[in-house]
Amino acid sequence: MEFNIKSGSPEKQRVACVVVGVYETRKLSFAADLLDRISNGFLTDVLKRGDMDGKLGSTLVLHSVAHTLCDRVMLVGLGKERDFRAKEYREAIRASVKALASTQANEIVSYLSELHVKKHDVEWMVEQATVATVDAFYRFDQFKSRQDEAREPRKFTFAVPRRSDLADGERGLQRGQAIAAGMKLTKDLANTPGNHCTPSYLAQTAQTLAADFGCEVEVLGPDEIAALKMDSFLAVARGSDEPARFIVLKHFGARDRAERPVVLIGKGITFDSGGISLKPGEGMDEMKYDMGGAASVLGTFRAAVEMKLPLNIVALIPTCENMPSGRALKPGDIVRSMSGQTIEVLNTDAEGRLILCDALTYAERLNPATVVDVATLTGACVVALGNIATGLFSNQDGLAKELIAAGEEVGDRAWHMPLWDDYQELLKSPFADMANIGGRAGGSITAACFLSRFAKAYDWAHLDIAGTAWRGGKDKGATGRPVPLLVQFLQDRADIALGNVVRRGRPRRELSEVVEDDAD
Repeated sequence: MEFNIKSGSPEKQRVACVVVGVYETRKLSFAADLLDRISNGFLTDVLKRGDMDGKLGSTLVLHSVAHTLCDRVMLVGLGKERDFRAKEYREAIRASVKALASTQANEIVSYLSELHVKKHDVEWMVEQATVATVDAFYRFDQFKSRQDEAREPRKFTFAVPRRSDLADGERGLQRGQAIAAGMKLTKDLANTPGNHCTPSYLAQTAQTLAADFGCEVEVLGPDEIAALKMDSFLAVARGSDEPARFIVLKHFGARDRAERPVVLIGKGITFDSGGISLKPGEGMDEMKYDMGGAASVLGTFRAAVEMKLPLNIVALIPTCENMPSGRALKPGDIVRSMSGQTIEVLNTDAEGRLILCDALTYAERLNPATVVDVATLTGACVVALGNIATGLFSNQDGLAKELIAAGEEVGDRAWHMPLWDDYQELLKSPFADMANIGGRAGGSITAACFLSRFAKAYDWAHLDIAGTAWRGGKDKGATGRPVPLLVQFLQDRADIALGNVVRRGRPRRELSEVVEDDAD
């Protein structure tokens, strides 16, 4: 699908479909009003007859509208004008794309990108529209004997209000395409079944990524991992015939290679049976998604390097399978982590933290500016926050605010959870420095507390994406989250590094102010 930016009147577009908006009050958007005037009130008559009510996400396709050059005009409901904000904008874009898929229109010009959304500029409008459009057309049918017929249009154009907005629109388009490509990589990896997406497959993906974008990559095998004394990581891997891999990807985008990097760590359990603490059979197929953290880190890294962000970024991915066998880790075993701390394993299904803790210790040698780990870590986080918000834990409130603000900016929300010392008491063990679980109560919090013991040397945040990385049911599949959040976080960091006084086309505000305003 080819994307373009243009400025021009809707009635002059000689294309298969022009997309415009309508509010619940039957008020037409600016572009829709132009079409209404040129067609002698045709759109107004349609609304008066009740063929469309303007409710958010509703659509209506009109054919051969008088005095226009397009084949079709699609009306998209925008809801109440006073409530039209970022969330509603994204929903309107998705609704229009879903409806377009059934029209077989090959060339489209959307004027939804001209709408006014409070506190957001043209660059943001186009970026978000691009991400939502690519995401809506995504499908994963590589393993079907007969693949679905392509539904996406040949050419998709976003309109901007003025010719002077074209440069901002182009920047938004480039950013949106990079983020969308990162989300696609994340979803493709997570949706690929475990018999194909193995630790070696993830390693090959990282090597291809490095070759394509000129980055540095190192892939360590079991012997090299053992030499690092990552015994906690290897204890999880030893139950499987698939060898473990530790992936290190580096992007040197800052002016100085010695500048402290932002380190992203992704949990890469390519299949999680639970090990000896075997999971129930029902729904176990979804455990191919237990490498969602690794997939999102690779997707974020891809987007960041395509955008040429002026940051040094390192991605660390410990990856293995968690399987039951005669060699597998057992409940009651005690393992020694790379940090030297010992862990009593009370449940082998709490394995993600056992591989992440060694990666967190490895990160210390990189002298990081900050570290963010991403993991489908606990079912308890799904119970606490459902599938709406990612659980966010951090040893620095300022870092937590940055991540929350980034998520609010792009509609990929996170919620700051407590990380109080009171919860650390639940990890006590009579035989080792700590246990790997703290009981059912506060499970996502005690898991984060466990990780915090290995991240004391630097600013650190943990994103528990167990509820947001994929959806179940008949439409099951990976969501691509939290790639948008992480890319925006890195973009904000890049802006700060460059000393920019303008943030995405509007005056920079305090990050806490962004959160408060967007939560209104």
